[in-house]
Amino acid sequence: MHKNTICIWFDTDAEEAARFYAATFPDSRVTAVRRAPADYPSGKAGDVLTVEFTVAGIPCLGLNGGPAFRQTEAFSFQIATDDQAETDRYWNAIVGNGGAESACGWCKDRWGVSWQITPRVLTEAMAAGGDQARRAFEAMMTMQKIDVAAIEAARRG
Repeated sequence: MHKNTICIWFDTDAEEAARFYAATFPDSRVTAVRRAPADYPSGKAGDVLTVEFTVAGIPCLGLNGGPAFRQTEAFSFQIATDDQAETDRYWNAIVGNGGAESACGWCKDRWGVSWQITPRVLTEAMAAGGDQARRAFEAMMTMQKIDVAAIEAARRG
């Protein structure tokens, strides 16, 4: 067991979400599905209670805890992409599977988990600081899915 694991609360779909993440992102997999040994407030003995999985190498635990808590943008996965094709692939997988677009490279999957699909060119522009960062930031603020060519053009001025 890892020293630190991200625990994500789901209503009842932790296994479905984990399998989707494993199929969508490299270095991702489902490693264990644990069933409840007895009835609990939002489920019965034998229901899937927890799912151990990794997302892009990050260890996670999906907990089927019932409807008491909902996902918010206060937590998100940030996935770095190398080009527009990779950006499009992840964005389209999340949004096209019942998710929703948001702003500035953010989207939500069908379970309400937030994702930042962030091309490295944007991260590099922000790290460069100065006018490059300002121009890239201003361009990003007009986008939903990040347009790599537009960020590159903004960096150049």
